[in-house]
Amino acid sequence: GLRGVQLNCHLTYTIYPTMKLSVCIGALAATTVSAFTTSFMPAGLRGVQSGSAMQMALKEGEVPIIIGLAADSGCGKSTFMRRVTSTFGGDVVGPLGGGFGNGGWETNTLVSDLTTVICLDDYHLNDRQGRKVSGLTALNTAEQKFDLMYEHVKALKEGKSVMKPIYNHVNGTLDEPEKIEPTPIIIIEGLHPFHDDRVRELIDFSLYLDISPDVKLNWKIQRDMEERGHSLESIMASIEARKPDFDAFIEPQKKYADYVIEVLPTQLDPEDKKTLRVRGIQKKGVADFNPTYLFDEGSEITWVPSADKLSTPAPGMKLAYIQEQYFGNDVAVLEMDGSFDNIQELVYVESNLGNTNSKFYGEVTQAMLSLADSPGSNNGTGLMQTLAAFAIRELYNKKSAAAKLAATTAAAAA
Repeated sequence: GLRGVQLNCHLTYTIYPTMKLSVCIGALAATTVSAFTTSFMPAGLRGVQSGSAMQMALKEGEVPIIIGLAADSGCGKSTFMRRVTSTFGGDVVGPLGGGFGNGGWETNTLVSDLTTVICLDDYHLNDRQGRKVSGLTALNTAEQKFDLMYEHVKALKEGKSVMKPIYNHVNGTLDEPEKIEPTPIIIIEGLHPFHDDRVRELIDFSLYLDISPDVKLNWKIQRDMEERGHSLESIMASIEARKPDFDAFIEPQKKYADYVIEVLPTQLDPEDKKTLRVRGIQKKGVADFNPTYLFDEGSEITWVPSADKLSTPAPGMKLAYIQEQYFGNDVAVLEMDGSFDNIQELVYVESNLGNTNSKFYGEVTQAMLSLADSPGSNNGTGLMQTLAAFAIRELYNKKSAAAKLAATTAAAAA
Protein backbone atom coordinates (compact mmCIF):
# COMPACT_ATOMS: atom_id res chain seq x y z
CA GLY A 1 0.00 0.00 0.00
CA LEU A 2 0.94 3.66 0.26
CA ARG A 3 3.13 4.67 3.16
CA GLY A 4 2.98 8.19 4.66
CA VAL A 5 6.38 9.30 5.88
CA GLN A 6 7.20 12.29 8.07
CA LEU A 7 10.73 13.64 7.72
CA ASN A 8 12.55 16.55 9.34
CA CYS A 9 11.93 20.18 8.32
CA HIS A 10 8.14 19.68 8.16
CA LEU A 11 8.49 17.41 5.12
CA THR A 12 5.57 15.13 4.35
CA TYR A 13 5.42 12.89 1.33
CA THR A 14 4.05 9.64 0.01
CA ILE A 15 6.33 6.91 -1.32
CA TYR A 16 5.11 4.54 -3.95
CA PRO A 17 6.48 1.05 -3.25
CA THR A 18 7.76 0.65 -6.80
CA MET A 19 9.88 3.80 -6.56
CA LYS A 20 13.45 3.84 -5.29
CA LEU A 21 14.65 6.78 -3.22
CA SER A 22 17.23 8.45 -5.41
CA VAL A 23 18.22 11.92 -4.24
CA CYS A 24 20.57 13.25 -6.86
CA ILE A 25 23.03 15.82 -5.57
CA GLY A 26 23.41 18.65 -8.09
CA ALA A 27 26.69 20.03 -9.32
CA LEU A 28 29.10 23.00 -8.92
CA ALA A 29 30.86 24.85 -11.68
CA ALA A 30 30.98 28.54 -12.29
CA THR A 31 29.15 29.67 -15.39
CA THR A 32 31.63 31.47 -17.55
CA VAL A 33 29.66 34.47 -18.74
CA SER A 34 26.68 36.58 -17.89
CA ALA A 35 25.40 36.33 -21.43
CA PHE A 36 23.70 39.44 -22.67
CA THR A 37 24.69 41.46 -19.61
CA THR A 38 28.22 41.69 -21.00
CA SER A 39 29.22 44.38 -23.44
CA PHE A 40 28.11 43.48 -26.94
CA MET A 41 30.49 43.41 -29.86
CA PRO A 42 29.25 44.21 -33.35
CA ALA A 43 29.20 40.96 -35.27
CA GLY A 44 28.45 42.33 -38.69
CA LEU A 45 27.48 39.28 -40.67
CA ARG A 46 29.32 37.03 -38.22
CA GLY A 47 32.65 37.92 -39.75
CA VAL A 48 33.97 39.40 -36.50
CA GLN A 49 35.88 37.21 -34.09
CA SER A 50 35.83 37.94 -30.38
CA GLY A 51 38.59 37.41 -27.83
CA SER A 52 38.83 33.69 -28.47
CA ALA A 53 38.15 32.00 -31.78
CA MET A 54 34.45 31.79 -32.55
CA GLN A 55 33.20 28.22 -32.94
CA MET A 56 29.75 28.82 -34.35
CA ALA A 57 30.21 26.76 -37.51
CA LEU A 58 28.39 23.43 -37.49
CA LYS A 59 30.54 20.34 -37.42
CA GLU A 60 30.21 17.94 -40.31
CA GLY A 61 26.94 16.02 -39.97
CA GLU A 62 25.77 18.12 -37.02
CA VAL A 63 22.05 18.91 -36.94
CA PRO A 64 21.05 22.01 -34.97
CA ILE A 65 18.54 21.52 -32.18
CA ILE A 66 15.57 23.89 -32.23
CA ILE A 67 14.21 25.29 -28.96
CA GLY A 68 10.88 27.12 -28.92
CA LEU A 69 9.92 29.66 -26.25
CA ALA A 70 6.40 31.15 -26.18
CA ALA A 71 5.18 33.99 -23.98
CA ASP A 72 3.34 37.26 -24.05
CA SER A 73 5.28 40.53 -24.09
CA GLY A 74 6.77 41.54 -20.75
CA CYS A 75 6.78 38.01 -19.32
CA GLY A 76 10.51 37.55 -18.82
CA LYS A 77 11.69 36.04 -22.13
CA SER A 78 14.82 38.20 -22.20
CA THR A 79 15.84 37.18 -18.67
CA PHE A 80 15.23 33.54 -19.53
CA MET A 81 17.42 33.85 -22.64
CA ARG A 82 20.24 35.22 -20.48
CA ARG A 83 19.99 32.15 -18.25
CA VAL A 84 19.98 29.76 -21.23
CA THR A 85 22.93 31.29 -23.08
CA SER A 86 25.04 31.72 -19.93
CA THR A 87 24.54 28.01 -19.25
CA PHE A 88 26.36 27.16 -22.47
CA GLY A 89 29.16 29.63 -21.77
CA GLY A 90 31.74 30.67 -24.34
CA ASP A 91 32.03 34.00 -26.11
CA VAL A 92 28.99 36.19 -26.41
CA VAL A 93 28.57 38.23 -29.58
CA GLY A 94 25.44 40.18 -30.29
CA PRO A 95 23.19 41.64 -31.21
CA LEU A 96 23.98 40.50 -34.72
CA GLY A 97 24.00 43.99 -36.21
CA GLY A 98 25.72 45.62 -33.25
CA GLY A 99 22.83 48.01 -32.63
CA PHE A 100 22.70 51.68 -33.57
CA GLY A 101 24.85 52.62 -30.59
CA ASN A 102 27.72 50.53 -31.96
CA GLY A 103 27.52 51.89 -35.47
CA GLY A 104 25.46 48.95 -36.70
CA TRP A 105 21.76 48.56 -37.37
CA GLU A 106 18.69 47.66 -35.40
CA THR A 107 18.34 43.89 -34.97
CA ASN A 108 16.61 41.44 -32.66
CA THR A 109 18.94 38.49 -33.27
CA LEU A 110 21.40 37.54 -30.54
CA VAL A 111 24.29 35.13 -31.04
CA SER A 112 26.99 33.37 -29.05
CA ASP A 113 29.44 30.54 -29.73
CA LEU A 114 26.75 27.86 -29.70
CA THR A 115 23.42 29.66 -29.76
CA THR A 116 21.35 31.89 -32.00
CA VAL A 117 18.23 33.52 -30.55
CA ILE A 118 15.68 34.60 -33.16
CA CYS A 119 12.86 36.92 -32.19
CA LEU A 120 9.68 35.93 -34.01
CA ASP A 121 8.52 39.54 -34.13
CA ASP A 122 10.70 39.60 -37.26
CA TYR A 123 7.98 37.58 -39.01
CA HIS A 124 5.27 40.22 -38.57
CA LEU A 125 3.28 40.59 -41.76
CA ASN A 126 2.85 44.36 -41.43
CA ASP A 127 4.79 47.15 -39.82
CA ARG A 128 3.27 49.28 -37.08
CA GLN A 129 1.52 51.57 -39.53
CA GLY A 130 0.22 48.61 -41.51
CA ARG A 131 -1.39 47.15 -38.39
CA LYS A 132 -3.18 50.43 -37.82
CA VAL A 133 -4.67 50.00 -41.29
CA SER A 134 -5.56 46.32 -40.78
CA GLY A 135 -6.97 47.00 -37.32
CA LEU A 136 -5.26 43.86 -35.99
CA THR A 137 -2.77 43.51 -33.16
CA ALA A 138 0.58 41.75 -33.36
CA LEU A 139 -0.93 38.96 -31.23
CA ASN A 140 -3.32 38.04 -34.04
CA THR A 141 -2.00 35.13 -36.11
CA ALA A 142 -3.25 36.84 -39.28
CA GLU A 143 -0.41 39.34 -38.74
CA GLN A 144 2.35 36.70 -38.93
CA LYS A 145 4.21 35.18 -41.91
CA PHE A 146 4.09 31.52 -40.87
CA ASP A 147 5.10 30.13 -44.28
CA LEU A 148 8.34 32.12 -44.18
CA MET A 149 8.91 31.23 -40.53
CA TYR A 150 8.57 27.54 -41.36
CA GLU A 151 10.86 27.78 -44.40
CA HIS A 152 13.57 29.51 -42.35
CA VAL A 153 13.44 27.19 -39.34
CA LYS A 154 13.52 24.17 -41.68
CA ALA A 155 16.49 25.57 -43.60
CA LEU A 156 18.44 26.36 -40.44
CA LYS A 157 17.81 22.86 -39.10
CA GLU A 158 19.17 21.55 -42.41
CA GLY A 159 22.34 23.58 -41.87
CA LYS A 160 21.52 26.30 -44.40
CA SER A 161 21.74 30.05 -43.95
CA VAL A 162 18.69 32.29 -44.41
CA MET A 163 17.97 35.94 -45.07
CA LYS A 164 15.63 36.82 -42.22
CA PRO A 165 13.52 39.99 -42.12
CA ILE A 166 13.89 42.49 -39.27
CA TYR A 167 11.05 44.12 -37.38
CA ASN A 168 12.42 47.39 -36.02
CA HIS A 169 11.02 47.92 -32.52
CA VAL A 170 12.46 51.44 -32.41
CA ASN A 171 10.36 52.89 -35.19
CA GLY A 172 7.96 50.04 -36.02
CA THR A 173 9.21 49.44 -39.56
CA LEU A 174 10.19 46.31 -41.48
CA ASP A 175 13.90 46.73 -42.27
CA GLU A 176 16.30 45.09 -44.72
CA PRO A 177 16.82 41.34 -44.08
CA GLU A 178 19.91 40.04 -42.29
CA LYS A 179 21.84 36.83 -42.91
CA ILE A 180 21.46 34.14 -40.26
CA GLU A 181 23.89 31.23 -40.19
CA PRO A 182 22.95 27.97 -38.43
CA THR A 183 24.51 27.28 -35.03
CA PRO A 184 24.30 24.11 -32.90
CA ILE A 185 21.43 25.56 -30.84
CA ILE A 186 18.75 27.79 -32.37
CA ILE A 187 16.13 29.34 -30.11
CA ILE A 188 12.98 30.84 -31.59
CA GLU A 189 11.17 33.02 -29.08
CA GLY A 190 8.08 35.15 -29.29
CA LEU A 191 4.32 35.17 -29.44
CA HIS A 192 3.60 32.26 -31.81
CA PRO A 193 6.36 29.60 -31.97
CA PHE A 194 3.90 26.68 -31.59
CA HIS A 195 0.94 27.93 -33.62
CA ASP A 196 2.01 26.39 -36.94
CA ASP A 197 2.08 22.59 -36.85
CA ARG A 198 4.91 22.48 -39.42
CA VAL A 199 7.13 24.57 -37.14
CA ARG A 200 6.14 22.49 -34.11
CA GLU A 201 7.39 19.36 -35.86
CA LEU A 202 10.83 20.95 -36.20
CA ILE A 203 11.12 21.94 -32.53
CA ASP A 204 13.11 19.61 -30.27
CA PHE A 205 12.04 21.14 -26.96
CA SER A 206 9.30 23.66 -26.23
CA LEU A 207 8.77 26.03 -23.31
CA TYR A 208 5.97 28.38 -22.30
CA LEU A 209 6.14 31.20 -19.75
CA ASP A 210 2.68 31.37 -18.18
CA ILE A 211 2.19 34.50 -16.09
CA SER A 212 -1.17 34.61 -14.29
CA PRO A 213 -3.44 37.66 -14.83
CA ASP A 214 -3.03 38.76 -11.20
CA VAL A 215 0.77 38.69 -11.42
CA LYS A 216 0.73 40.48 -14.80
CA LEU A 217 -1.40 43.22 -13.27
CA ASN A 218 0.88 43.55 -10.24
CA TRP A 219 3.97 43.71 -12.47
CA LYS A 220 2.43 46.35 -14.72
CA ILE A 221 1.29 48.43 -11.75
CA GLN A 222 4.80 48.31 -10.31
CA ARG A 223 6.44 49.19 -13.62
CA ASP A 224 3.96 51.58 -15.23
CA MET A 225 2.31 53.18 -12.22
CA GLU A 226 5.07 53.30 -9.62
CA GLU A 227 8.02 53.77 -11.99
CA ARG A 228 6.47 55.57 -15.00
CA GLY A 229 3.61 57.47 -13.42
CA HIS A 230 0.78 55.90 -15.43
CA SER A 231 -2.72 55.86 -13.99
CA LEU A 232 -4.37 52.66 -12.80
CA GLU A 233 -7.18 53.27 -15.31
CA SER A 234 -4.76 53.40 -18.25
CA ILE A 235 -3.00 50.24 -17.06
CA MET A 236 -6.26 48.34 -16.74
CA ALA A 237 -7.39 49.58 -20.18
CA SER A 238 -4.11 48.38 -21.74
CA ILE A 239 -4.47 44.92 -20.19
CA GLU A 240 -8.11 44.57 -21.20
CA ALA A 241 -7.34 45.65 -24.77
CA ARG A 242 -4.80 42.82 -25.18
CA LYS A 243 -6.75 40.14 -23.36
CA PRO A 244 -9.07 38.90 -26.17
CA ASP A 245 -6.20 38.31 -28.61
CA PHE A 246 -4.00 36.82 -25.89
CA ASP A 247 -6.74 34.37 -24.94
CA ALA A 248 -7.41 33.49 -28.59
CA PHE A 249 -3.90 33.25 -30.05
CA ILE A 250 -1.19 33.03 -27.37
CA GLU A 251 -2.46 31.08 -24.38
CA PRO A 252 -3.69 28.01 -26.37
CA GLN A 253 -0.06 27.24 -27.28
CA LYS A 254 0.82 26.15 -23.76
CA LYS A 255 -0.80 22.78 -24.37
CA TYR A 256 2.06 22.02 -26.78
CA ALA A 257 4.87 22.89 -24.33
CA ASP A 258 7.23 20.32 -22.85
CA TYR A 259 8.05 22.66 -19.97
CA VAL A 260 5.70 25.34 -18.62
CA ILE A 261 6.88 27.88 -16.04
CA GLU A 262 3.70 29.04 -14.34
CA VAL A 263 3.91 32.17 -12.17
CA LEU A 264 1.10 32.72 -9.65
CA PRO A 265 0.45 34.80 -6.52
CA THR A 266 1.63 33.23 -3.28
CA GLN A 267 -0.73 30.96 -1.36
CA LEU A 268 1.11 31.68 1.90
CA ASP A 269 -0.53 35.08 2.50
CA PRO A 270 -3.64 36.23 0.60
CA GLU A 271 -2.77 39.89 1.29
CA ASP A 272 0.74 39.60 -0.21
CA LYS A 273 0.81 40.97 -3.78
CA LYS A 274 4.54 40.60 -4.50
CA THR A 275 5.61 37.13 -3.34
CA LEU A 276 5.33 34.51 -6.10
CA ARG A 277 4.38 30.86 -6.30
CA VAL A 278 6.16 29.32 -9.29
CA ARG A 279 5.43 25.91 -10.79
CA GLY A 280 7.68 24.06 -13.22
CA ILE A 281 5.24 21.84 -15.15
CA GLN A 282 7.35 19.16 -16.84
CA LYS A 283 5.89 16.79 -19.41
CA LYS A 284 6.82 13.15 -18.98
CA GLY A 285 7.94 10.94 -21.85
CA VAL A 286 9.77 13.65 -23.82
CA ALA A 287 12.82 12.34 -25.65
CA ASP A 288 16.13 13.16 -23.92
CA PHE A 289 14.39 14.95 -21.04
CA ASN A 290 13.97 13.74 -17.47
CA PRO A 291 11.90 16.02 -15.18
CA THR A 292 13.52 17.43 -12.06
CA TYR A 293 12.12 16.01 -8.83
CA LEU A 294 12.24 16.76 -5.10
CA PHE A 295 13.59 14.00 -2.82
CA ASP A 296 11.84 11.00 -4.42
CA GLU A 297 10.96 10.68 -8.10
CA GLY A 298 7.28 9.96 -8.72
CA SER A 299 6.11 10.76 -5.19
CA GLU A 300 3.95 13.53 -3.70
CA ILE A 301 5.84 15.92 -1.45
CA THR A 302 5.27 19.15 0.47
CA TRP A 303 8.35 20.60 2.15
CA VAL A 304 8.92 23.61 4.40
CA PRO A 305 12.73 24.07 4.50
CA SER A 306 14.47 24.68 7.81
CA ALA A 307 14.69 28.41 8.59
CA ASP A 308 18.18 27.75 9.98
CA LYS A 309 19.38 26.63 6.55
CA LEU A 310 17.34 28.84 4.20
CA SER A 311 16.53 32.34 5.42
CA THR A 312 13.33 33.65 3.89
CA PRO A 313 11.33 36.86 4.34
CA ALA A 314 7.65 36.74 5.28
CA PRO A 315 5.48 34.89 4.42
CA GLY A 316 8.11 32.15 4.36
CA MET A 317 8.84 29.33 1.93
CA LYS A 318 7.14 26.11 0.86
CA LEU A 319 8.16 23.67 -1.88
CA ALA A 320 6.10 20.90 -3.42
CA TYR A 321 6.47 18.08 -5.90
CA ILE A 322 3.34 16.48 -7.35
CA GLN A 323 2.14 14.38 -10.26
CA GLU A 324 -0.64 15.85 -12.39
CA GLN A 325 -2.43 15.76 -15.73
CA TYR A 326 -1.93 18.83 -17.91
CA PHE A 327 -3.93 19.04 -21.16
CA GLY A 328 -4.17 15.25 -21.15
CA ASN A 329 -0.44 14.68 -20.58
CA ASP A 330 1.27 13.21 -17.51
CA VAL A 331 3.43 15.88 -15.89
CA ALA A 332 5.70 16.22 -12.88
CA VAL A 333 5.30 19.57 -11.15
CA LEU A 334 8.03 21.17 -9.06
CA GLU A 335 6.78 24.17 -7.07
CA MET A 336 8.41 26.93 -5.03
CA ASP A 337 6.19 29.36 -3.12
CA GLY A 338 8.09 32.22 -1.48
CA SER A 339 11.46 33.93 -1.84
CA PHE A 340 14.85 33.65 -0.16
CA ASP A 341 17.27 36.24 1.23
CA ASN A 342 20.59 34.66 0.36
CA ILE A 343 21.10 32.96 -3.02
CA GLN A 344 24.07 31.00 -1.67
CA GLU A 345 21.75 29.19 0.73
CA LEU A 346 19.79 27.84 -2.24
CA VAL A 347 22.34 25.02 -2.36
CA TYR A 348 20.38 23.54 0.57
CA VAL A 349 17.35 23.20 -1.72
CA GLU A 350 19.48 22.12 -4.67
CA SER A 351 21.00 19.25 -2.67
CA ASN A 352 17.51 17.75 -2.36
CA LEU A 353 16.65 17.95 -6.06
CA GLY A 354 17.17 15.12 -8.52
CA ASN A 355 17.59 15.23 -12.32
CA THR A 356 18.86 18.82 -12.22
CA ASN A 357 21.17 18.07 -15.18
CA SER A 358 23.97 19.90 -13.38
CA LYS A 359 27.60 18.94 -13.85
CA PHE A 360 28.88 19.55 -10.33
CA TYR A 361 27.47 19.98 -6.84
CA GLY A 362 26.01 23.49 -6.50
CA GLU A 363 26.02 24.44 -10.18
CA VAL A 364 22.34 25.47 -10.08
CA THR A 365 23.07 27.84 -7.19
CA GLN A 366 26.20 29.15 -8.93
CA ALA A 367 24.20 29.87 -12.09
CA MET A 368 21.67 31.82 -10.03
CA LEU A 369 24.50 33.80 -8.40
CA SER A 370 26.02 34.67 -11.79
CA LEU A 371 22.79 36.50 -12.69
CA ALA A 372 21.98 37.70 -9.19
CA ASP A 373 20.81 41.11 -10.43
CA SER A 374 18.33 39.63 -12.91
CA PRO A 375 14.60 39.51 -12.07
CA GLY A 376 13.54 36.35 -10.25
CA SER A 377 16.95 35.48 -8.83
CA ASN A 378 15.53 35.32 -5.29
CA ASN A 379 12.49 33.16 -6.06
CA GLY A 380 11.11 30.29 -8.08
CA THR A 381 11.16 32.07 -11.44
CA GLY A 382 14.94 32.12 -11.50
CA LEU A 383 15.15 28.56 -10.17
CA MET A 384 12.74 27.11 -12.75
CA GLN A 385 14.37 29.06 -15.58
CA THR A 386 17.79 27.77 -14.52
CA LEU A 387 16.55 24.17 -14.33
CA ALA A 388 14.96 24.54 -17.77
CA ALA A 389 18.22 25.97 -19.14
CA PHE A 390 20.14 22.98 -17.75
CA ALA A 391 17.57 20.65 -19.32
CA ILE A 392 18.21 22.29 -22.70
CA ARG A 393 21.96 21.85 -22.24
CA GLU A 394 21.51 18.17 -21.40
CA LEU A 395 19.20 17.72 -24.39
CA TYR A 396 21.87 19.22 -26.64
CA ASN A 397 24.59 17.01 -25.14
CA LYS A 398 22.52 13.85 -25.59
CA LYS A 399 21.55 14.64 -29.16
CA SER A 400 25.13 15.60 -30.01
CA ALA A 401 26.43 12.34 -28.56
CA ALA A 402 23.82 10.33 -30.48
CA ALA A 403 24.70 12.10 -33.74
CA LYS A 404 28.41 11.51 -33.17
CA LEU A 405 27.81 7.82 -32.48
CA ALA A 406 25.69 7.48 -35.61
CA ALA A 407 28.38 9.16 -37.72
CA THR A 408 31.09 6.91 -36.26
CA THR A 409 28.97 3.81 -36.88
CA ALA A 410 28.25 4.88 -40.46
CA ALA A 411 31.93 5.56 -41.12
CA ALA A 412 32.94 2.18 -39.73
CA ALA A 413 30.37 0.43 -41.93
CA ALA A 414 31.50 2.23 -45.08
